[in-house]
Amino acid sequence: MAFNIGENIGPYRIMEQLGQGGMATVYKAYHAALDRYVALKVLHAAFREDQTFTARFQREARVVARLEHPNIVPIYDYSEHQARPYLVMKYIEGDTLKARLNKGPLSSQEIEQVVDSVGSALAYAHKHGILHRDIKPSNVLIANDGVMYLADFGLARIAAAGESTLSSDSIMGTPQYISPEQAMGKKDLDSGTDIYSFAVMLYEMVVGQVPFSADTPFSIIHDHIYTPLPLPQKINPSVPEHVQRVLLKALAKDRADRYETVLGMIQSFKDAWEEAGIPMQGTAITMGSGVLKGQTKSQPKSQSVQPIIETVSTKSPAEKRSFSWMWIGVGVVAILCVGVTMLAVMRNRPAAQTPPTAVINTPAFIPLTPAQATQAPPQTPQHISAEVSAASEEVAKNPGDPNAHLHLSLALWDANETSASLREAVQAASLTEPNNKEFFLNAAQEYKAREAWVPAAGMYMRSAPIKRDQQMPEDVRNNLHEAIYKASESKEMPIFVFFERIDIYDQPLGYIARGRYALFNGSMDEAKLQLSNAEKVKPDMFEVFLLRAEIEMKLGNKEVAKPILLSLSSDLGAPEWIRIMADTFLKTME
Repeated sequence: MAFNIGENIGPYRIMEQLGQGGMATVYKAYHAALDRYVALKVLHAAFREDQTFTARFQREARVVARLEHPNIVPIYDYSEHQARPYLVMKYIEGDTLKARLNKGPLSSQEIEQVVDSVGSALAYAHKHGILHRDIKPSNVLIANDGVMYLADFGLARIAAAGESTLSSDSIMGTPQYISPEQAMGKKDLDSGTDIYSFAVMLYEMVVGQVPFSADTPFSIIHDHIYTPLPLPQKINPSVPEHVQRVLLKALAKDRADRYETVLGMIQSFKDAWEEAGIPMQGTAITMGSGVLKGQTKSQPKSQSVQPIIETVSTKSPAEKRSFSWMWIGVGVVAILCVGVTMLAVMRNRPAAQTPPTAVINTPAFIPLTPAQATQAPPQTPQHISAEVSAASEEVAKNPGDPNAHLHLSLALWDANETSASLREAVQAASLTEPNNKEFFLNAAQEYKAREAWVPAAGMYMRSAPIKRDQQMPEDVRNNLHEAIYKASESKEMPIFVFFERIDIYDQPLGYIARGRYALFNGSMDEAKLQLSNAEKVKPDMFEVFLLRAEIEMKLGNKEVAKPILLSLSSDLGAPEWIRIMADTFLKTME
């Protein structure tokens, strides 16, 4: 239930709603005792399902509240109303950097301010062991007095804490700016995640577009994980070589290959600009005249600028150089992202213009909103079967119907159009209410019948209970385990089924999935490590023995694998799919 305008929430009187997203609703409120306006960020009622969440929320709020920096939106208070926890934050009356960029080029002074404000705020947070996890232009607030703030540290930090409903079912991040490791749902995030997102912003400003953009969040996230970074100079030939090298390093898929710190990346970027002789003082800089590749001259071009650098107070005066430079990318493509709730917007801006928070559901699929689903027509192959054609017409008539998208997905799979089928599976899952377990279970069974293990695993995970004490029917549980195990050899699995979500359902199964994924897509050492983790938790798990046999087979140790497989194939207590897989492996060894 939403808070009502005029309602008193503790000492705060609700004045207006500023924004609403997948995680929270933001209100402008008045605190009479201190005679000031504040921003109330109220988490949605769905998070009450986890009885321990409130305690974790409060603990993490205290951690974030310790951040005292002039360019970080401060947290004033934490409380709850009708079992709904909320944060009380400074009310910033103004606009976002994204909105400012849409209005035209920034002056050199504005760019310098963005660099100093956002860069120093991010470096300060990292120094105190706190990541942001959702760096992007819409999370930079520009107050009417000109002060810039980096926003939403609070929920980004809290979203990653513990095993709450929030952290297990969603990860913070916006598809265009998300790091590969964050997109895969990895838990061990570090400063490299923020560095990558920050570098995406730099790439966007220098090149004129974000590196990856597509019709669906699924496609964008897939590109961040697997697709090589488009070379800046290929898209915009006027990008200096020195700058391109910095971007390539900062946007490396492997965290170990990126810059170690935000300051290191920013200093390298700054030096590259100076070495290229680009910085000019008091003028607006463009990357050159003409049109970016892929653009037509009839397309409107808007200029945009991005937060970049950090000033270090420990430098001596001799080391400090004047930082007056600016750059604007030529043409910014329309950003297909799901926005973040703003802490404050201009008083005369309607709430409807405030974009929602980006929350990527991790139980199975990357969601699309119903609006997105209706705006993007289904992509089907040029030569289509009668079944695909009929299903496509059904989607065109009922774009918001998940069953229509499911039917099209299945028809596409039957026509061997795997990629198109997966896109429709994403939309079908996204348009379905999370508590509609029957839909997800039926969809999972349809995919299982086709041996489409990745979407089957995703749908089964959607039908699985979130809480550990809730049980599934034995046959459904076996089907889920089979789908997870078989899907884990696919390169695309982490996009559809996040390992973290499997952990919440069954920790040993999560280790097994990671191990088998590493066996086929990673390293043998990682596969062995994950198998060892599973053995420590549940040594008698059938999947443990099956994965052990697969590892030994991969290593060429057939004499070790064979007795394991013989035991599994003859064990009537093992699930049928385990026995069949073991028998199949034995036949390949004959």
